[in-house]
Order: sequence, then C-alpha cells, then structure tokens
Amino acid sequence: MTLVGMTYDLRTDYLREGYTEEETAEFDQPATIDAIEETLLALGYRTDRIGHVRSLAQRLVAGDRWDLVFNIAEGLKGYGREAQVPCLLDAYGIPYVFSDPLVLSLTLHKAMAKRVVRDLGIPTPDFAVVDDASDIAGVSLPYPLFVKPVSEGTGKGIDAKSIVRNAEELDRRCRFLLETFSQPVLVETYLPGREFTVGIIGTGRRARVIGVMEVHLRETAEKGVYSLMNKEHCEEHVDYTLVTGEEADRVSSVALAAWRGLECRDGGRLDIRADASGAPHFLEVNPLAGLHPTHSDLPILATLAGLSYRDLIGLIMASAEQRVFPGR
Repeated sequence: MTLVGMTYDLRTDYLREGYTEEETAEFDQPATIDAIEETLLALGYRTDRIGHVRSLAQRLVAGDRWDLVFNIAEGLKGYGREAQVPCLLDAYGIPYVFSDPLVLSLTLHKAMAKRVVRDLGIPTPDFAVVDDASDIAGVSLPYPLFVKPVSEGTGKGIDAKSIVRNAEELDRRCRFLLETFSQPVLVETYLPGREFTVGIIGTGRRARVIGVMEVHLRETAEKGVYSLMNKEHCEEHVDYTLVTGEEADRVSSVALAAWRGLECRDGGRLDIRADASGAPHFLEVNPLAGLHPTHSDLPILATLAGLSYRDLIGLIMASAEQRVFPGR
C-alpha cells in the first residue's frame, strides 16, 4: 500500500507565532488537512502527516521516507517559497504530487509568468511592473488599470481600490502596495468582461479541463473585484455558476494552452477574464490550488461539474502516479 506523506502550512501554527490574518491567508485550516487525509485513506493509501518545510527537513534528516508526498505547502517568504518543499524532496529523490520548483517559482511571480505566456502567443492583458515609487510615472498604459502585488495569492492586496482610473489613484495604490507587501507591483490593463476560473486535472497532453466557473459578486460583496474579503466570506458574498457551451470552449482553450505551456502538473486552476469584445485572456495560474472541500475554488468548481471531493483527489493522485510510477 502506497505511503503518502503530507506537507502543508497550517494557518493556526503561524497565527500562534504572531503572523497576521492577511499574512497567513493562503495557509490551510485543520479541516482541509483532515479532509485530504480522510479521502486519501478512503482511496486506499496510507498517510503520514509531515507539516511545513522545517518539519520536512527534520523528518528527512531523521531518515524518514515516503513513496509519494502530497504537497500543498505554500511557504512563507520569497519568490521561491512554494518551491521549498519540492526542492527538498528532489534532493532526496522522493516524488511528489503537483508541480516542480521551476513552475512553482515562475507562476508565483505573476509578471514573469505573463511574459512566458505572452511568448507562447496566449492572450494576456498588457502590463507593467513597478519595482519602486520612481517607476510609477513611467507607466504608460491606458486607464482603467488593475493593480496588485506581483507575488501574492488568495486575493491578498486586492480590494475595491485595485481598479484605478487616473494617475493620482495609480500613484496612491502603488505606494500603498509597495509599503504593505514589500515587493513589486503588477499593473495591468483592466478587462471589463466576464471573469472565469478554470479547473484542470492532469499533466502535458493528458491534461484536461474539468470545468469552467464564473464568479458573480452579490450586492453585499466588495464591489467589482474577487478580493481577499470576498473570498474569505464567499458563502455570504459570492455566487458560482458552471459555464458551458461555446463560451466555455473558448475559455478552456486559453487555460489549457497556458497550463501545458507553463508545464504545470496534476491539478490546479487558472483565472481567465474577457476583454470588451468577449475574448478570453490569461490572468494567472494557481498550480497549488486550495483544497478545502466547500470553501476553495477548485473543489467548488469540481462539485458544480459533477465531481465529488473524492473524485477530485482521486484524479489528482492518478495523474501523479501515472507520472511517477508509469509501469504500475
């Protein structure tokens, strides 16, 4: 029976160490780890909880090994924070579920990922990167613009003020994000069309779209943006619907091209938004998507598409085992 180690960052651990709610927003709740472990056990695997990267290092030095590691650890600092666990596992020759260090580092830096996607010929909004305040005046994109930290997830740094309509708002927003997140700021052309999340399972040619979901903000939501607040309280502020037909096909084509071009593995989701003419554009990809059964976008999307949580985890594991143990 395959022994699956589990690496993750528990939000409660970091809150106890004094980190803030926003700093830990990407990390997992105990309920998520419980759900993944219960599902893996139900699928016939043995499990071993490891925890964050420092716990993994201690366990490796102590001589512990696993057949496969289910890695959802996000890490805490730096552009390579999501790659820390896969790097350690690569060093010890232990296979793992989800993407490798190169993909996780590249996609965490949204501007670098967009440069690769643009080079692949996939549409993505024009953009500029503000490294410090002296760069703000050099932004020459037409308004309105969308402004966010270059390497955060879960809507961190995104709220109703993320859409800026003039130079004064751009200056104010960039300075706020530079000071708050201590990292460059991504400034993109704002697309006024529909916003979609696309779920993908598999690797390379075997990758396939499991569903396209549209995000609808209720009257009670923070206006105009799928922000951290709206995501944290999605049960109160957001409706999700499955998209089908030609629209879903157009969105899926862009998402699948980006997933394959960036060489993401096993499972994740992409954010796609339409321009004024309805053409879909790549915004960003999350190759370590949240897996809370009822609160995270990928499981919500899978449920809408008729896949149970067990189905979703089973498909992810099947993709990883097909890569890692091709002869089985």
